Amino acid sequence: MVYSLAATTLTVAAPLGCDTSSAAGAEATPHRAEGPSDVLVTGTDEEMLVLEVTAANRVVVRLPRVEVGQGVTTAVAMMIAEELDARLADVDMPLAEARTEGNQFTGGSSSVSSLYGPARQLAATARARLVTAAARRWHLPARTLRTWNTRVIAPDGRTATYGSLTASAAGIRRTAVSSKPKPASRHRVIGRPTTRIDARDIVTGTARYTGDLTVAGARPTVVARPPTLGGKVVSVDDRAARAMPGVHAVVRIAGGVAVVAETFHHAFRARDALRVTWAPGPLAGLSDAAIRYRLIAAVPRLGPPPRGSAQVGGEFAFAFVSHAPMEVLTAVADVRPHSAEIWFSSQSPMGARDSIASAIGLPESKVRVHVVRGGGSFGRRLDHDAALEAALISKAARQPVKLMWSRADDLRHGRMRPASHHRVRASHARGRVVAFAHATASVSESYEGQGASAQGGIRAAARPLPSDSGLYNFGRLSGDSGSVELAMPLGAWRSVDSGTTRTAEEIVVDEVAASLGKDPVAFRRATLRSKTVKAVLDKVAAAGHWGRTMPDGHAQGVAVHEEYDSCVACLVEIDAGDPRNPRVTRVVMAADVGTAVNPRGLEAQLMGTAVDGISTVLRAGLHIDRGAVREGSFADFRYARQRHAPLHFEAHIMPSRRDPGGAGELGVPAAAGAVANAYARATGTTPRRFPIDF
Repeated sequence: MVYSLAATTLTVAAPLGCDTSSAAGAEATPHRAEGPSDVLVTGTDEEMLVLEVTAANRVVVRLPRVEVGQGVTTAVAMMIAEELDARLADVDMPLAEARTEGNQFTGGSSSVSSLYGPARQLAATARARLVTAAARRWHLPARTLRTWNTRVIAPDGRTATYGSLTASAAGIRRTAVSSKPKPASRHRVIGRPTTRIDARDIVTGTARYTGDLTVAGARPTVVARPPTLGGKVVSVDDRAARAMPGVHAVVRIAGGVAVVAETFHHAFRARDALRVTWAPGPLAGLSDAAIRYRLIAAVPRLGPPPRGSAQVGGEFAFAFVSHAPMEVLTAVADVRPHSAEIWFSSQSPMGARDSIASAIGLPESKVRVHVVRGGGSFGRRLDHDAALEAALISKAARQPVKLMWSRADDLRHGRMRPASHHRVRASHARGRVVAFAHATASVSESYEGQGASAQGGIRAAARPLPSDSGLYNFGRLSGDSGSVELAMPLGAWRSVDSGTTRTAEEIVVDEVAASLGKDPVAFRRATLRSKTVKAVLDKVAAAGHWGRTMPDGHAQGVAVHEEYDSCVACLVEIDAGDPRNPRVTRVVMAADVGTAVNPRGLEAQLMGTAVDGISTVLRAGLHIDRGAVREGSFADFRYARQRHAPLHFEAHIMPSRRDPGGAGELGVPAAAGAVANAYARATGTTPRRFPIDF
């Protein structure tokens, strides 16, 4: 349903993941809406996606999601422009502040799919009311009017901007034309490759990130952190730091010692002048080899294979991986005795607000969280470490602060994809797979005081894997998982468990095909359950010229994945003439995501997942040395750079009339699996440890 909010301009709202009864009665004290200063809205956007048409002919939608480079503002603006018949340039998409109720979560590749219905219905309702308002003004049948470029047009050529009609449209409750969204056959905006609405702002530096904000009195702040994960301050001599020019405060916090200064230059210099004695963290005696040993021990045993079957499989190790978004974590906090305001980029601002309020001892209603665009995330901004820390520093220092985590801070103390170990076995008999088993163990997060040993314990649990072994007709499927609990910061990394589980499975699929003397693509085609997955596989095989002759040391690899009501296939070509320095030279991907709202944005998402697959299979991982993360910058956290990117990339978007599925994380498992398979075929090896040069 779509609801009208009492307003002097046309303002409509649609509920998002909430009880419609509460949304229907959503009225509150008048307040200023985000946007032009002459717009007064009576109502609340709690639980709602709210659309306003301003007198200045702007269409304003306060988006309850965060833009972190994935293009969600463009995709939703396209939905609005489509149904409203507005110019895309007339649609503004400010990010909504943290709300008290509803769905404000950005993650799980769900933003476009969750907003597709409400956003289109919202705009279609607004359009119907604007047309009705124009019909009443001109005393014409509403059915004779048409809409185009944010205007209503009469048969005689008269036009009225939406802005000129908004006041009268605000009072309309019964429309003279349909408010149903358009059928896909009439789409003119949705489905067209479109440049991001914020592209110019990004490349010209106009786009504002947290570090660009000017908040009165907020001073640059950095933190001296322990050399090991979870280390603690024993003592600190801050006399030299306090005496340095430009230093305003030195504050001891749980994670280290914060310096508040006039500039970041002053703050970093003073931080380096601190003399801190650290107690080692709980993992100080633990390094990669010991962690790997525990992971192997935690993997549940596989059950006996079917009698008379032959076995193909292996054990696979995946390293810790940092999210490493290009924009480092930054947060501005202004904590006062009875209220607080925080500015940062958050994928879960409601939860962040609640935990910050608890930490600083204020009611949730007294903490205001402003959501700011982020320069990348990949799951990192699901957590709010920096914002919480900034709030605590601001409270202790009794002044606003702008906290920045350095690249080293985030690599060495930030959250990471957990290391994992996998045991996969395919059983085949009489030319077909009759059973497929996959057991895994990963590091899980635990802390002292929460019932877990600081040095970490091993747990095993018999539960289905979060993988998609059922993608193939592989007979009996089984999967167990275990965990190794360690006191270290972990977080959801793009594609979460699928990025490792499905990579290992796609490697085994290739090895089964080889064992049976079958071509990898032909074997997949014969065993895949879904016609849609077969279609994307066929597309990459044809477009990528699967099976073409390759020079020695070169090879092709292929993999598929299905998740989020979408599917993807990836074909990779690799030059592994030097096995220690392989280069992916070509990537061809095909995806079926239902309706692709913005094919250009989807292509960018797939390109990003290809680089993630290249990085995590061939190059990038974090080492743990005696409780400390070894890597501290992109110099040693070896994520793919431009020179490692494929020389040729192409993405094929399959036509579909289905509602959108998810796409942001979809391509990672297929890309990683295809890279691993290409490397194996090029080198004649069976890679089992990733990244391969770890």
